[in-house]
Amino acid sequence: MNRFSSPKGIIILVVGDVVVHIFSLIISLAIRYGEIPTQMLLVDHMPSFLILWACFILISFIAGLYDKRIGLIQTRITGLLLSVQVINTVLGIIFFYFAPVAIAPKANLFIYSLVSTGMLFLWRMVMFPIFSISRKQDAVLIGDGEAISNLNYEINAGFRYGFTFKEYVTTKASVAETVAALSAAVKRTNATIIVADLNNRNVESAIPFLYSLIFSGIQIIDASRLYESVFDRIPLSMVRERWLIEHSSTALGIRYMYDTLKRLMDIIIAGILGLISLLVYPFVYIAIKFDDGGATFVTQERVGKNNQIISMVKFRSMTANDSGVYHQGGGQTVLKVTRVGRFIRLTRIDELPQLWSVIKGDQSLIGPRPELPALTKVYEEQIPYYNARHLIKPGLSGWAQISHHAHPHHAIAVNDTRDKLSYDLFYVKNRSLLLDIRIALQTLKALISRQGV
Repeated sequence: MNRFSSPKGIIILVVGDVVVHIFSLIISLAIRYGEIPTQMLLVDHMPSFLILWACFILISFIAGLYDKRIGLIQTRITGLLLSVQVINTVLGIIFFYFAPVAIAPKANLFIYSLVSTGMLFLWRMVMFPIFSISRKQDAVLIGDGEAISNLNYEINAGFRYGFTFKEYVTTKASVAETVAALSAAVKRTNATIIVADLNNRNVESAIPFLYSLIFSGIQIIDASRLYESVFDRIPLSMVRERWLIEHSSTALGIRYMYDTLKRLMDIIIAGILGLISLLVYPFVYIAIKFDDGGATFVTQERVGKNNQIISMVKFRSMTANDSGVYHQGGGQTVLKVTRVGRFIRLTRIDELPQLWSVIKGDQSLIGPRPELPALTKVYEEQIPYYNARHLIKPGLSGWAQISHHAHPHHAIAVNDTRDKLSYDLFYVKNRSLLLDIRIALQTLKALISRQGV
């Protein structure tokens, strides 16, 4: 889109961060010793701080500070950058205090943390937006539907992108009329970019015309791919059997290395956390017994990979087991969250027994959340391609949990679930170890801030 969403732009952003860190170290040493640091002093500090800078770059990539949509997160970059700095400072404290190769003056780390935070905010919030300003290209959008309308509004809403839609061509007319309208729009606007919904039947019929425009230097962008990069979700209105066929092979295990590493990480991490969580079990048992005297655990059936039914064990948080018997008017049984249940839900303690399900292989740490069979049946009937989320293992946390905030609970919610599915399909298509780590970090952040996931 703009030059800072390209690989070259990301490199410029990384180099800028490194330069800021170097100057921050120089300023910190000048404050600490009351004079401009000598070359020898800088050389003495470099080995330790190089490790710290490498950690910052790595954590920043995971957290999304080098995301291709960096322009979109300007409104929330403050919290994101601060979180990265806090994590990096904690790592720095551990390294400086326990690593034998670290430099001795620990006060330098404290001063550096404050200075680098201020410098990074200056670079990211003031200087970088100025550098990223460039002349926008004129573009034409062709397609129909809510997703296309949302894309049109988002692109034209502000300065975040390197082009603007000058005209929006609908496809409600015949193919010939659509091609004529598109041709006229391109001539009127001198557009250099056409964003087209290639899943639209009329647009698909107009592909020979779009192909001819390539030789005029006009760039053709698939609207579904642009939508995905802008919103981090798959536009369900553009999903067809072809899309599912193209991405099912990846979801069904062609990425053997990724699947193997993920399974290994599931076993190791879930095993460690599962053993540690045993310390919590007696306290939860006592709290539940004192609260209402009911059962400590509940076992529910959920839909897992390849539509297989799996058993999911949780600490009981409601007045009874939610068996998932629903009708269109709502649940047949009125269930209430208990006093202890409210706390263990907020802290996600109720999910701890699922760690053993991860070790068993029914679930993963990261993946779409498993749904009750009764609700799954309803959603498969009312939401096209809903079962595509079952191509991979369900998880304790997922992309939809950290990205979609209207989580339906214990009742039929077709519209919210349809939105949630768009994020699940994004994960099915783009899942990777880097995305898994990013989800894990954002899940941890949500738990610490008590937002829940």
